[in-house]
Order: sequence, then structure tokens, then C-alpha cells
Amino acid sequence: MNELTVRALTGAIMIMTALLAAYVGGDALAIFVAAVATAMFYEWTRIVRGWNPAWYVWGFLYALLPALALLWIRERGGLDLLVWAFIVTWSTDIGAYFAGRRFGRRKLASSISPNKTVEGLYGGMAAATLFGGAWVLAVGLNKGMLAFPPLFAIAAQMGDLFESWMKRRAGIKDSGNWLPGHGGVLDRLDGLVPVAVLTAVAQLMGLT
Repeated sequence: MNELTVRALTGAIMIMTALLAAYVGGDALAIFVAAVATAMFYEWTRIVRGWNPAWYVWGFLYALLPALALLWIRERGGLDLLVWAFIVTWSTDIGAYFAGRRFGRRKLASSISPNKTVEGLYGGMAAATLFGGAWVLAVGLNKGMLAFPPLFAIAAQMGDLFESWMKRRAGIKDSGNWLPGHGGVLDRLDGLVPVAVLTAVAQLMGLT
């Protein structure tokens, strides 16, 4: 299979697994989230090995906060809101990937991630706005949330760039090799980290 096919199949399996855990909720979701957070922290410690010890503390918080946010969203905001956070993140990644490949010309941050482009960012924002907005209308979430997807898409891309900066500083290509076609867990969840936290904050403030 070519790289795109492997990437798509792995992505589909990850999406179905996440949606199943979200649907079941309760202990199943808590165990799933805890396992993912543990993998994230493990990969983080590999990246920052030899750095200032404070990076280990930041890594613990980096893995813990989105994990707590996801559980909070499911418990207080419900399944629809949790799926919305997933949709915004996934559509940002997919939209940025294909828009960047097809239209990418201007580098977004060439010193950090040479493959990311301004056009890819716009594609991610457009996809998040389209699919995130469609989900809001389909399930009856607060229509004020229609303003969030493009902003959260930018946050997701910034999360991606932050992890890319860490890998470049560490001199590695991927955070791990668990996921064929994708690399490590951090490589796939760097965008979900800010989206999960921001969604939880919005829910806490009564904006969802």
C-alpha cells in the first residue's frame, strides 16, 4: 500500500476507536484517555531527554490537561460537544494536509516545519468551519459556537507547530512509531491538545 492509503487506514481506525470510547463514556472513556495521555507523556520524555528538568513537569501538564478536558467535556457538555471537538481537530488536520499538498506555496513557518504552508492553514480553517459548523446545526448545539471552529483551527495548527519545534530541537522526525503513516501519538494529538482545553474552557464559561 502507498503512504496515503496507510495513513488513511490508520486514521480511520483511530477515529473509530475514539468515537467508540466517546460514545460508551464512563470508565471506558477514562481508561482510553488515561492510556493515550500516558503514551503522550512517554513520548514527550523521549523528546526532551537531556533538557532542563522543568520540561518534564510541562510534559506532565501537557498530557494531563487535555485528558481532563476531554473527560470534563463528555461529563458536562455531553457526547455531541465532545464529538464536535474531535470534528474540529480532525477536519483541521485533513483540510490542512490536502490544501497544503494541492495549493501550498507560501511557507507558514519554514524554520520549524518546512512542509506547512499558509494555504494549508487556510484549508484547515475552512474545513473546520464547514464541518464543525455543520455539526453544530445538525445536533442543535449553541449557534454561538459557529464562530469557534476557525479560531480553534488556528490553535490546533499552533499546537502542531509547537510539537514540530520540539522535534526539530531534539533532532528527530517523529515522536514515535506506534501509528503507521502518522508517527507517534503526539504527532496525531498535538492539535487536539489546545482544542480540547479551549472547548472545556468554553463549556465552563457557558458558551457552548
